[in-house]
Amino acid sequence: MGNHTLVEAKTKKTTAPKKKSKKKTSKKLVIVESPSKAKTIEKYLGSTYQVVASIGHVRDLPKSTLGVDVDQDYEPKYINIRGKGPVIKDLKKAAKAAKQVYLASDPDREGEAIAWHLQHILGLDPEQKNRVVFNEITKDTIKNAFKEPRTINQDLVDAQQARRIIDRLVGYSISPVLWKTVKRGLSAGRVQSVALGLIIARERQIQAFQPEEYWTLDSEFKKDKSKFKASFYGFAGKKQPLPDNAAVQAVMADLDLKKPFQVSEVKAKERKRQPQPPFTTSTMQQAANTQLKFRTRKTMMTAQQLYEGINLGRGLGQVGLITYMRTDSTRLSAVAKNAAAQYIHDEWGEEYSSHKPIAGTPQEGAQDAHEAIRPTDVTKTPASIKDKLTPDQFKLYSLIWSRFVASLMTPEILDTLAVTVEQNGVLFHANGSKTKFAGFTKAYPSAKEKDNLLPDLAEGDEVDLAKTNPEQHFTMPPARYTEAALIKALEENGVGRPSTYAPTLDTIQRRNYVRVDARKFVPTELGEIVQTIVEDKFPDITDTKFTAQVEHSLDEIEVGDKKWVPVVDEFYKPFSKEVQSAEETLEKITMHDELAGMDCEVCGAPMVIKMGRYGKFYACSRFPDCRNTKAIVQEIGITCPKCGKGQVVERKTKRGRKFYGCSRYPDCDFVSWDKPKDPNQVDDKVVSATGEDQEASGSVATKTKKKVPAKKKTSEAK
Repeated sequence: MGNHTLVEAKTKKTTAPKKKSKKKTSKKLVIVESPSKAKTIEKYLGSTYQVVASIGHVRDLPKSTLGVDVDQDYEPKYINIRGKGPVIKDLKKAAKAAKQVYLASDPDREGEAIAWHLQHILGLDPEQKNRVVFNEITKDTIKNAFKEPRTINQDLVDAQQARRIIDRLVGYSISPVLWKTVKRGLSAGRVQSVALGLIIARERQIQAFQPEEYWTLDSEFKKDKSKFKASFYGFAGKKQPLPDNAAVQAVMADLDLKKPFQVSEVKAKERKRQPQPPFTTSTMQQAANTQLKFRTRKTMMTAQQLYEGINLGRGLGQVGLITYMRTDSTRLSAVAKNAAAQYIHDEWGEEYSSHKPIAGTPQEGAQDAHEAIRPTDVTKTPASIKDKLTPDQFKLYSLIWSRFVASLMTPEILDTLAVTVEQNGVLFHANGSKTKFAGFTKAYPSAKEKDNLLPDLAEGDEVDLAKTNPEQHFTMPPARYTEAALIKALEENGVGRPSTYAPTLDTIQRRNYVRVDARKFVPTELGEIVQTIVEDKFPDITDTKFTAQVEHSLDEIEVGDKKWVPVVDEFYKPFSKEVQSAEETLEKITMHDELAGMDCEVCGAPMVIKMGRYGKFYACSRFPDCRNTKAIVQEIGITCPKCGKGQVVERKTKRGRKFYGCSRYPDCDFVSWDKPKDPNQVDDKVVSATGEDQEASGSVATKTKKKVPAKKKTSEAK
């Protein structure tokens, strides 16, 4: 509605108020990527601003063609993304009506590229200062950011453009080679091929591993009523391995088990454990994977929600809870440090606050474009807003909050005790520790070291041997990569950047190059075939040093030290020759299905074993004429405890978790996470012999067997 202006007549006669039409005031338009982010920011900017979302990218290279002119300085052929027509139309309409347009996409290379594309589509002046960046979505940060808009940073755009073009050249050049020689639907990429190569190399190490035998001799000693454990160390001050049982027997032969042992040395020390720096993207992904069991994609999706804003109610509305979650920096702002120091002083006391933050060591080539990942307001503790968060949001926010606060606290102090027990030159060592000062673990309890208490011992004290436990072991092969371990390996090799890890791990699983077993990556036959071709024909793509050098060159483009066209050219010229050679020399590879040893129940043709998204399964060899399939199950030799007719079989969920069920499902719905035991089977409980028992038996390896009824561990599905 328009305002009314009263016009007074010069005469005494009054006239009715006249209406003046008011011109509609245009607003300032702000464009971000996501609707939730738009909602949070609009609340802080007020009624003179309109904040809308582009829903991610609006322009990209076409999917149907290469989209890069390799003969014209690698000129990209960008097109509006299919399906984004209505969004682009609305953005143009809003921009045309706006008093001023601001581009406020994320503060990284990709966000800068999105702003650049929006500038092109909306026809904005490249010289105009309309780019706004902020590392956290809080009222003060947002308002300050809009006071200092800048022009588009072309170096950032060019770095992202170079990455996109190089990855397009790799993918659209190698993929057709793989389609021609193996099968359609396959792909390869710079970071993807290195990740797959690491997984396969680790698998080859495991297959080639030769275990070596070794023994341990752990013993329990007692002083008065107190007991403690110690392990065999060696002779006369020198460490001695125990390669076999004969070595154990030789040690025992030197001991007089009826006589006491003497405490020959006691060393008491104070040890400090420093807190870790606040999270970067990769360390957050690793910690969430190991501590919360989050997949990398889930971690990033949840972090995005925390960054863009959560509705906290209570008059607060939508609030961004963490800083930007794509960063390779451990740097913290002075404001954040001061706020945390005040909180630590108020909550736990001055002795828990460090004078300066614990500085992490950024990886080589770290962009350091943003702060570390931290809470935007340290006083918003996880417990205080738990009821406003989903379980996943609460878990991740708690992890981020605790790590940040802990990084600005004093060390944990432990009293440690190292004890040597001796008889006839044979040495046993025991180590104990006790927390003296909690330090940073007050804020980060999960990082606390567990106490291992020893009795009060002094040099010259005598202790008695209560029990020995000689055990045979074999060296283990290196472990398969978990998501956390693989991300760490990629980061250590300088391969990829924070934003690339989640999509990379997702791609190698979707392509069926790897499967996940017990949260660890196992390469498939298809993955090994693809990797062998890529390693043989495109060695640079799988070379970690080469890929890391490409990343370094992209960083140099970002800071203006290099131009993007020469960087792409330096990569593509030798690569294109490898592509041509591969097309001329590679022959078709036929992947034969393994026979299942049974016939199809529908048509009688042989069944074969195929690999699907969730592992192997039986399928009819006449596919697609016959589409009969069966799950591969493994019987464990136990009759179903519920129906008594079927056999208990081992199955897996879609996420790879093992469970047990009845072979007669769905007629019988018995299911259990725990492996059921045969009620007629008994367990052998090993009872370790004391020193006196061993002497009487004449052998250190003597084990007494005792029959114990087995406990049934079954549970029915609800």
